Amino acid sequence: MATTACFIIVSRNDIPIYEAEVGVAAKREDAAQLHQFILHAALDIVQDLAWTTSAMYLKSVDRFNELMVSVLMLLHDSRNDDGIKSFFQEVHELYIKTLLNPLYLPGSRITSSHFDTKVRALARKYL
Repeated sequence: MATTACFIIVSRNDIPIYEAEVGVAAKREDAAQLHQFILHAALDIVQDLAWTTSAMYLKSVDRFNELMVSVLMLLHDSRNDDGIKSFFQEVHELYIKTLLNPLYLPGSRITSSHFDTKVRALARKYL
């Protein structure tokens, strides 16, 4: 598993609807806030890239020191591209299942403990 990994799903309106620190506990006290800042700053790059490609997986789109941002928004220090792609594919399937739930309002925060548990298990498996 990567020593640092923060995963986020952002709605169409740039509102985070799911966030999880899926790596080993951060050493810095402000690491969670730093990770959020880096990921939100990378949104501008992602929006620019969205107009130039039709690919769903953009690999690494930004770097901050030793941390890389992969899209669908994952901040990590791992170089395992195949594992990251597999993680994204399975989380995407899980997200689609959430969207199909008639009790879920698209664009609202994902608070399901089942979703959270599955994402963390996938992170342990692939990252």
